[in-house]
Amino acid sequence: MREWLLQLDGLLRGEATSEEKLGEGLLGVSARGLAVIVLILAMIYGLCMGCFSLLKEIPPDLAGTIGTSDRVAQLLASMIKVPALFFLTLLVTFPSLYVFNALVGSRLRLLNLLRLLIASLAVNVAVLSSLGLIVAFFSLSTSSYPFIVLLNVAVFSVSGVLGLMFLLQTLHRMTAYYAKAEEVEDAAAVPEESVQPAPEVVLQPDTGGDQPHYSEESQESMPPPKERPAWPAALDMPKGQVFACHTRMVFRCWLVLFSVVGAQMGWVLRPFIGSPYMEFTLFRERESNFFAAVLGALWQLLSGGG
Repeated sequence: MREWLLQLDGLLRGEATSEEKLGEGLLGVSARGLAVIVLILAMIYGLCMGCFSLLKEIPPDLAGTIGTSDRVAQLLASMIKVPALFFLTLLVTFPSLYVFNALVGSRLRLLNLLRLLIASLAVNVAVLSSLGLIVAFFSLSTSSYPFIVLLNVAVFSVSGVLGLMFLLQTLHRMTAYYAKAEEVEDAAAVPEESVQPAPEVVLQPDTGGDQPHYSEESQESMPPPKERPAWPAALDMPKGQVFACHTRMVFRCWLVLFSVVGAQMGWVLRPFIGSPYMEFTLFRERESNFFAAVLGALWQLLSGGG
């Protein structure tokens, strides 16, 4: 466990994504260990998130139907649902990330890409759990349900943005590192016999200056430029034409997709907090959507309700 926590610390500090570590191996982290860390930290945040159910004010007409067992059940449900939210979102969006990654010509394979995505989730959940005590403080010190809903949405948004920024920047670093490594391999693969001596330089004194010129014989003896065996990615234009690379745009589209799926996944798994106006249930009925619920909570808070 200590080693896995040190690996997470290396990700947060940027040590695991440095050029030296990339040369030793992809990120130098354990996907299984980071998955365990994600599980534990997400459960910790779920505990903080469910604290609102312990001291929430029950309306008088529901005082006889919502007891201590319902409060504890909601707390335990939150501890289970927060890790499920991240892993189910990963399950739904990973195939699309792999396809997008292949379209832009990245050299990352399936398992390496999965390890990178789990690393980004670890960064995401680390930020989320670091804000857990703040959420628990407000959960235990306020009775406003809309405020707690919007506070958790804001915390999830901040941690999600930072986690996805880590993913995008690490993808760029790894792509640049692999491109540099391929150039070094290509240079090392050139046989010594193919190296030609420097062409003869002919000086023309009557031109007003000693400007070097190559003779026709030297130009003919120069070796042709080495052709790289690589081919452009499916979304890349050939060299020399405009729109040379769409990598950033493609991954930005995927980040939006990941965010929307994660938000709707949270809506499907609700309740996480537990409304004081409803009895405890493990899942709510499928209705409306996440964004309509957030706007409704914001309107209720600004209008003085809740």
